[in-house]
Amino acid sequence: MPITIDNGLISYLEDLSYLSLTDEEKQRLGGDLRAILEGMDCLGKLDTENVPERSHPFDDVNAFRSDEVKESFGRELILKNAPHTNAEMFIVPQAIEIEQE
Repeated sequence: MPITIDNGLISYLEDLSYLSLTDEEKQRLGGDLRAILEGMDCLGKLDTENVPERSHPFDDVNAFRSDEVKESFGRELILKNAPHTNAEMFIVPQAIEIEQE
């Protein structure tokens, strides 16, 4: 069942999208929609009988690297870049207040 692109459909789409289109824009939109649907119709005519179903165009979907333990930066090097530290961690201003009973 082909879709008829007429002024009614264009007005409906205009209302759905909360747009106000000029007559020229409506004319152009109608042509664009026709071109899109013609392209989709061409895809529907393709012979896909022996084409396997795919959910992704590449074989390597979610190909993660192996999880290996590697040496990290030393604590001293990391803390050297902070404005305020103690021997083990960054010192930052308190962000939340904690009520003590």
